[in-house]
Amino acid sequence: MSFAQSPKKSGLPREVVKWLQSLDLSFYPKNVRRDLSNGYLVAEILSRYYPQDFLVHSYDKGTSLSAKQRNWSQIEKSLQKHNLHLMKEIIDGSIHCKPRAAELLAQEVYTSLTNRSIRDLQGPEPDFTDQEYQKLLPTLARSTASKAIKNNLRITEIMAEPDISTNQRKAEVILHRHLELQAADRVLSHRADRNLCRLAARKPVPTSRGDECSASSGDAKSKFCSSSTWSRAAVTFKEIQVHQPVRRTLVNY
Repeated sequence: MSFAQSPKKSGLPREVVKWLQSLDLSFYPKNVRRDLSNGYLVAEILSRYYPQDFLVHSYDKGTSLSAKQRNWSQIEKSLQKHNLHLMKEIIDGSIHCKPRAAELLAQEVYTSLTNRSIRDLQGPEPDFTDQEYQKLLPTLARSTASKAIKNNLRITEIMAEPDISTNQRKAEVILHRHLELQAADRVLSHRADRNLCRLAARKPVPTSRGDECSASSGDAKSKFCSSSTWSRAAVTFKEIQVHQPVRRTLVNY
């Protein structure tokens, strides 16, 4: 007996997932960031509403940067005929596979074609960095400054915009946000340490009873030592005197 596999979690709202499944596409976008990047599947979605303006066979299925740019340029020109526009930042983020860019693209296409709204649709200034993901990680597991720049400034971005000053400004913005996150972590860590010190001052550790070993009265043959760390359990240490036999030499003087 075989069962139809349900699509993996894609990060899309439920209504968008149902809408995509109803369009009878050539393939379902299981990996939204990858499958929407080159624009081919977006053109196929738009062809369900405007078949005359979006001819699927005229779009490239390739994943190279040049193929992506050609497809998206053609999509934008066709959308202008119907007074439809997609945010340039969302398109660029989808081309370069930025975090949450493709998900936001699918939602924007959905609202434009169906005239429906989505509650959790992001504001006019989307953030396509991995900063939200970094905040979920422990401090020691987060990216270094160089890794943060590498993760958020893709090689395709540099290829699409090879201007050195432009890429330098992007790197500076990423580095600035990385340093801000580190500074915020230090403030939180300092507050946590200060709170621990206050709690320690309010609840001092009880002094141990009988920490010092005391000899028993009389011959001092046994000593007793107890500590609070052992739940006030007494540990007995007994001194044993060993009587060694006198050595006799074989040589007589």
